[in-house]
Amino acid sequence: MSVVEPTGEFIRRRQVSATTTNSTMRTVLDYAESGVQVTDEPVAAGGGGSGPTPLQSVLGALCGCEAVTFRRTATEYEFEYDRIEFEGAATIDIRGRSGDRAVRPHFQTVKLQARVFTAQSQEELNELVEEVEARCPVMNLMKDAGVKLDVRWEVFPEH
Repeated sequence: MSVVEPTGEFIRRRQVSATTTNSTMRTVLDYAESGVQVTDEPVAAGGGGSGPTPLQSVLGALCGCEAVTFRRTATEYEFEYDRIEFEGAATIDIRGRSGDRAVRPHFQTVKLQARVFTAQSQEELNELVEEVEARCPVMNLMKDAGVKLDVRWEVFPEH
């Protein structure tokens, strides 16, 4: 299947090269100027345990994408904060990845808690987060895939 890539002033392209050797589950991902990452499966699941699973990496990508989108949007909204701490968890039904086509092989649910260390109010945070979640590419990929999301953003006082 051939895909025609969009072009234009506002289109950005991202690339990665990936290599898996010796029939293992370990994959080395090369992001060129952005570095290298390894994904693997735990030893108990037949992997070598040398890195996060690909699905853990997706959960990590959600945290990272929310953080980047938050920073950009917070700048627009003049929302000051010190840091964000994320806790993420997801569930999958392993029957999907095992070949049961009636079961989606990706996340069934994702829970994400974000603690924002700021002097600003919960109401101001809620207003900002509405825009952040509308803009976040990884969040919207999950929404479009029908993943049930439980995302909570909380203000934590700055110390």
